[in-house]
Amino acid sequence: MQTATLFDLPAIQTGPQVAPAAAPAKKARRPRKVHASVPLMPSTTVPDKLIREADWVVVSSSGGKDSQAMLWYVVRRAKALGMLDKVVVVHADLGRVEWEGTRELAELQALLAGVRRFEVVQASGADLLDRVEIRYGKLKAKAEKEAVERGEDPTTAKVPPAWPSSAARWCTPDAKRGPIRTLYTRLTAELTHLGRPVRILECIGQRAAESSQRAKLAEVEINQGASNGRRHVTTWRPIHAWSDRKVWREIARSRLPYHPAYDWGNRRLSCVFCVLGCNSDLVNGARRVPELAAAYAETEVKVGADFKKGLSMREIIRRAQALEEAEGPAARPPMGTAMAEHIGWAETNKYRNRRAALYGLAA
Repeated sequence: MQTATLFDLPAIQTGPQVAPAAAPAKKARRPRKVHASVPLMPSTTVPDKLIREADWVVVSSSGGKDSQAMLWYVVRRAKALGMLDKVVVVHADLGRVEWEGTRELAELQALLAGVRRFEVVQASGADLLDRVEIRYGKLKAKAEKEAVERGEDPTTAKVPPAWPSSAARWCTPDAKRGPIRTLYTRLTAELTHLGRPVRILECIGQRAAESSQRAKLAEVEINQGASNGRRHVTTWRPIHAWSDRKVWREIARSRLPYHPAYDWGNRRLSCVFCVLGCNSDLVNGARRVPELAAAYAETEVKVGADFKKGLSMREIIRRAQALEEAEGPAARPPMGTAMAEHIGWAETNKYRNRRAALYGLAA
């Protein structure tokens, strides 16, 4: 059936004229109510005072270099205050989409740092790729419904991209923030005998150097979204002002092992394929984990949109294959390659030797 065009309409219409139905008004979102007991501003921004005032110091660890450096920095300060028993390390397990061995590495780093409590949280149900498909189904249904309400053909409705993006980072609250708050609930329940809101200091390894958006974040602030009448959560970004060089110096100081993906050339570590990752990281991921890259490419077809705006997973795979053909399978770089780029081989070799002596790990 062909859709009528302007030239198919009669010049004069007869009969009663009916005004088009107005689109249903969107319900305004109610502002989230914050419990009256939750402070608007942190009582202090001094690191040692933050730790002293907290009932729990929760360090979020992705297993990456920033959270590793942050972990060691926070542990050093807590030890000096005699308050290491307050520290809890939490890892949000992302399942098949994160680098192999990340969860185990985060646990090992916590253990070697002297933290006795390591927690793993994980979003229930679907993983990231499954959630993209579910999100696509909902967006498609909504777009088609709105098209029908406008009197348009629903099969021509434009569906917004279902993938996460810098403008729509729904993956972070789904896979990390939400599950971590379930830990806050458990930690709060353990201290109900205090008879007051439990004070949680959440430590996050975000740095200003990573992006202009993160540069705008405060080093210390009240997390009103995670706070309520039973707990008050203060967000602390201990390494917010640190450079890459300072991060690697802290890792060298800690002697803790870091993820080998950095020696392979990665700048970031979380999801193997992160929409915020640089192109070289994505291609590196496709070379190291080709079966996961293929799964992302399949999802692209199902949802009718590229994984990253202007860069499809199919193109990422193509680039990875071209490098494999040109260079052959790459040999694993020497352990310490990434660190040496920032602090030199002399300091890196000291780190390797001390790490081997302390923990019996290969240099």
